[in-house]
Amino acid sequence: MKAITSLALFAVASVTAIAKPLDGWSTDLPAAMKQARDSGRQVLVEFTGSDWCPPCIAMRKNVFSKKEFIDAASKKFVLVEIDLPKGDKAVKEKNRPVAEQYRIDGFPTVLLLTPDDREFGRFYASEHPTVEKFLAHLDKLLAAKPAP
Repeated sequence: MKAITSLALFAVASVTAIAKPLDGWSTDLPAAMKQARDSGRQVLVEFTGSDWCPPCIAMRKNVFSKKEFIDAASKKFVLVEIDLPKGDKAVKEKNRPVAEQYRIDGFPTVLLLTPDDREFGRFYASEHPTVEKFLAHLDKLLAAKPAP
């Protein structure tokens, strides 16, 4: 019984650790849009299931939490994570309307938005599983962004 209790506590601790917001990322899209307008940057929104989606968990570990990614991406983008975890119903319910507004149909989806909420990129993050590949893809989409 003690082993089962320890395993259950480990599982809960793991889920809690995974669902914690990343340093350098916002979880408030309206505030991030204002920050983007004020700074002249674009907005990168990652929709994730941080405690149940294997590709989301891998991207968080291998790309989104890396200092080199955050430093480089933050020069051009305000970073926003919209999490729909199974283990935190309040966060999931708070973020569900945002996912519905942007018609998110899979995870991890990344949207690139202008500060005035025009979408100029949408893709599955796991298609670019390293910091280098992800940053190169962002640069490609940013260069192809239509003029305002």
